[in-house]
Amino acid sequence: MDKLNNSMAGRMAERFRGFLPVIVDVETGGFDAERDALLEIAAVILRMTPEGYLQPMPAVAAHVHPFPGANIDPRALEITGIDPDNPLRGAMDERLALDHVFKPIRDAMRDMDCQRAILVGHNAAFDLGFLNAAVRRVGHKRNPFHPFSCFDTATLSGLAFGQTVLSKAVQAAGLAFDTREAHSAIYDAERTAELFCTIINRWRRLEEFERDQIGVESM
Repeated sequence: MDKLNNSMAGRMAERFRGFLPVIVDVETGGFDAERDALLEIAAVILRMTPEGYLQPMPAVAAHVHPFPGANIDPRALEITGIDPDNPLRGAMDERLALDHVFKPIRDAMRDMDCQRAILVGHNAAFDLGFLNAAVRRVGHKRNPFHPFSCFDTATLSGLAFGQTVLSKAVQAAGLAFDTREAHSAIYDAERTAELFCTIINRWRRLEEFERDQIGVESM
């Protein structure tokens, strides 16, 4: 990743109190983070334009081998369409998958002068729970994410658009959503990143408008 200029890096660090927002989506073999398999993980790092608006960067992702003894509910596979035994998945063991996703996040934290990454997700507690469980299983010592703080786009989009389902929230934000592509970690992470950026950027435009109005009134 190209290094970002210092002024842009400083603003990203200041905007979220030293945290770097990173959108994460996981696909799993069920709802229990301790017992059900992690099957896919995708992350989208955000950058900030010189004007202070957020933009998503290309996703980094990994297919994941189920950990030994992991439970996989067939009903979960019906939803995701994942075949854990397909050799063409190019799946990695959990440790390698985490390394693959964490490295560009740590690089971005350094470039943007951020102390920690903060997970952004749609129903974020689910994704953070599976991420933390995988970190514990493999004993990973360089997890860039805050262990319990997160931003939840289900809550944010409920406030901004009156919608909490991802597909409906994305469409309410004026963005495209293809239900045939849903429940892929990369696709859902990319749409969630667009949704988050839309909400945050809309707030920034509102702040700019209010400052302009105050400036006009004070003249």
